[in-house]
Amino acid sequence: MRRVPRIALAGAATASLALALSACGGTSTSGSSESKGDKGLAIAYDVGGKGDQSFNDAAFAGLKKAQSEFGYKTADLEPTDGETDADKTQRLVSLAKQGYNPVIGIGYAYAPAVKEAAAKYPDTTFGIVDDSTIEAKNVADLVFSEQEASYLAGVAAAKATKTNTVGFVGGVDIPLIHKFQAGFEQGVKDTAPKVKVLSQYLTQTADEGGFSSPDKGKTAAEGQIEKKADVVYAAAGLSGQGVIEAASANKVWAIGVDSDQYKQEALGKYKGAILTSATKDVAKAVYNLAKSVEDGKPETGIVRGDLKSGEVGLADSNPQYKSNTAVQDAVKAAEQKIISGEIKVKSS
Repeated sequence: MRRVPRIALAGAATASLALALSACGGTSTSGSSESKGDKGLAIAYDVGGKGDQSFNDAAFAGLKKAQSEFGYKTADLEPTDGETDADKTQRLVSLAKQGYNPVIGIGYAYAPAVKEAAAKYPDTTFGIVDDSTIEAKNVADLVFSEQEASYLAGVAAAKATKTNTVGFVGGVDIPLIHKFQAGFEQGVKDTAPKVKVLSQYLTQTADEGGFSSPDKGKTAAEGQIEKKADVVYAAAGLSGQGVIEAASANKVWAIGVDSDQYKQEALGKYKGAILTSATKDVAKAVYNLAKSVEDGKPETGIVRGDLKSGEVGLADSNPQYKSNTAVQDAVKAAEQKIISGEIKVKSS
């Protein structure tokens, strides 16, 4: 049970909530026990929103688990085109004001907003995924060692390639995505030094659509495939769907990211081309923060998921990947060396 009971807000207050939330991005709310008046976890999506089959959808899965287990009302808000930090702040503040706890910004772009909202509502626990810069008593920085999962993706790519050329497509040229690139390239080179890695970024800023443009991802992947890449790894959010589509059309391998994209319904017609996915358990991080609040012991500070904790890794849903002994042996050996510290994976 929640240690701090919340009083239901009704009538005009509920109407005000709807107006406030519609002003700062689309929302959906649900709960199994409206009579409890108990508001819990709320999330605000990153660029691409719900339905990206990747990062944001993983966060939503965590929200759904918390909602089911704790029986409270949740909320999830969509971003808007061209929004400012002030818009993001308004979104988080509106959630905290209505009694949601915790409130989580999904993506590093929420850093300024989380910092400001957390200062205004010190009794609310805030979380932010993929940022470790906020130091506050009521903020949990939910971060991952993406480079470790990417290293394993590089190992798998190096073992699977027949052309000795593989590709990396990053959504936006920022330090977070550099971690994916660095780990992938290191994994390839440590496994097969003669394999060439083609790496490129779709945009310099998120505002240019690097994380939300499947057409850009498709064009980039097609360019790499023309240069003989037969395994292409995308760390590009929604844009990665275009990379997977291009791989499928050209009968080469794609490696997904964040979620197990082989299982994503929207990518079903392309799943035969998805060798594996470098996953990070955003769902678990979101759920764990919600549970910590529910238990009365909120997580704060840097909370990191890595290979050792099982919160990053490679998905093995594709039977062709799972049954490939050479790939499996190489990946498992690399995983053990990373966990033991024998392999130090670069993050840039």
